[in-house]
Amino acid sequence: MHQLPHAHPGTADHRSPGRFLWWLARQQWRTLVMGMLFGIVWMCTQAAMPAVIGLAIDRGVAARDRDALLELAALMLLIGLVQSASGIMRHRFAVTNWLIAAYRTVQLVGRHAVHLGGTLPRKVSTGEVVAIGTSDLSHLGQVMDVSARFAGAVVSFVVVAVILLQTSVTLGLVVLLGVPLLMLLVGPVLAPLQRRSTEQRELMGSLSNTASDIVSGLRVLRGIGGEQVFHDRYVRQSQATRRAGVRVAKVQSVLDALQVFLPGVFVVVVVWIGARYAVEGRITAGELVAFYGYSAFLMIPLRTATEYANKLIRGRVSARRVARVLALTPDHTDPAVPATPPPPGSDLVDARSGLKVRAGSLVAIVSEHPDEAAALADRLGMCAAEVDRDVTLGGVALPDLRRADVRERIVVSDTASVFFSGRLGDRLDVTGTGGDRVARALDTASADDILAALPDGLDTRVAERGRSFSGGQRQRLVLARALTSDPEVLVLVEPTSAVDAHTEARIAARLHAQRAGRTTVVTSSSPLMLDAVEEVAFLRDGVVVATGTHADLLASCPDYRAVVTRETAADVAPDTATDNEELRA
Repeated sequence: MHQLPHAHPGTADHRSPGRFLWWLARQQWRTLVMGMLFGIVWMCTQAAMPAVIGLAIDRGVAARDRDALLELAALMLLIGLVQSASGIMRHRFAVTNWLIAAYRTVQLVGRHAVHLGGTLPRKVSTGEVVAIGTSDLSHLGQVMDVSARFAGAVVSFVVVAVILLQTSVTLGLVVLLGVPLLMLLVGPVLAPLQRRSTEQRELMGSLSNTASDIVSGLRVLRGIGGEQVFHDRYVRQSQATRRAGVRVAKVQSVLDALQVFLPGVFVVVVVWIGARYAVEGRITAGELVAFYGYSAFLMIPLRTATEYANKLIRGRVSARRVARVLALTPDHTDPAVPATPPPPGSDLVDARSGLKVRAGSLVAIVSEHPDEAAALADRLGMCAAEVDRDVTLGGVALPDLRRADVRERIVVSDTASVFFSGRLGDRLDVTGTGGDRVARALDTASADDILAALPDGLDTRVAERGRSFSGGQRQRLVLARALTSDPEVLVLVEPTSAVDAHTEARIAARLHAQRAGRTTVVTSSSPLMLDAVEEVAFLRDGVVVATGTHADLLASCPDYRAVVTRETAADVAPDTATDNEELRA
């Protein structure tokens, strides 16, 4: 038995579509060779059957030799049994080759997506990746599937040609020259097929991307009445994709017709020549029957050869897509000589903004423009697109550390974080630490009510992107997942923006206890959250202009108070003690 998935899919050669397909073939060469061997036996037994039938007619029926007829009948039975057994094994290996190629590609793309991290959505659309998993896998698997039959077709063609040459040089030459000529006649159809298949694949990726955007933003679209606009856009793109598919189908229909018509004409020619030779007495009746059998059989390798060319074209289109994704490089790579990681309990500093987060503290970042705070959060976790040496952990610049070390010690959970489909308990406990930490994280995130409402609890199956939960529920579960991982440094981007005030107050009060002794950074402008942190850093134009407690900044920084109270700076009277007490309340 072949175990799937593989422990390691290997390092793919993605320099070109042809190299990638060849790499896939080399990775599964054993099953490919076995499939080809059984394909050759399967085809050759079919090729040999007309010869045996012709001998049975000449030596058994025409010569009235019962013993020869019985022997040849037994030989036909044996050939039939071998053909059946080899056909079964060929099919088994064909399916195995299909599955291995598909699973290996899934693993390659999946592992590379993890390797790219936040780089992937910045460099390639979601629809492009989705299309790889929905259509490209099938085309790549089909190339490996048809390879076994194609090898059998080539060998059986040679066998038939040799038999015909021994019987009649003229008929043998007709076969040897006629089959390549038929392939040349089919050739002009293949180039348009590849071009149109590539165009259709482009449109399918774009359509998948549009569908993904619509589904992910459905609530927003309903809120602003934009459903019809996006519906119309999807209709236009789907119709363009349909038209591209029709253009592909037109060429494909011509190819399919030629696969039947040309071999049929070829069979007629061979039978006509053979019939003339039989009338002239140059070949026997049995040899004429054999020639007809050969001609009919040759339709199989001919159609297999054109099928192979067809699937190879589609496979190359798909391989180009996969290779393009595999060729992407992450924005941040490991240094040639990684620095020694700083000891646990190190300060996190961003020299560009002036932010300094003491080890073990709970710090909030406030900005009039939330995008500035979110950009700073990305830099703190080395999630931004550019390489930033301004952020240091324990005095060591993050780009000097291995990415694995940074990811292990610093976790950034932003508002775009979603869930993969699967068991809820597994989606929350991504590090496999155990149920106690999950339970505590759910309590801190005030998500106990969500779990209580689920009939199967942590065994509940989560829909893709967590769509079975509301926005507030999903945000609390994402927060619980981040808390369960319990990293040394946790950066939370607007973790309570979608929950009500009472829930936010509970989360803010519990977060400090949950993260005691661990560094935590929160971007938020909510007074409920800011009042629970140890220190607040006020950001203006990407630079920290004030730090202190929430109460101190309310009293001393009018701009800060304007941001957190949604007032204008001119309306703020920061020196009024009564106002301060009302805000804290």
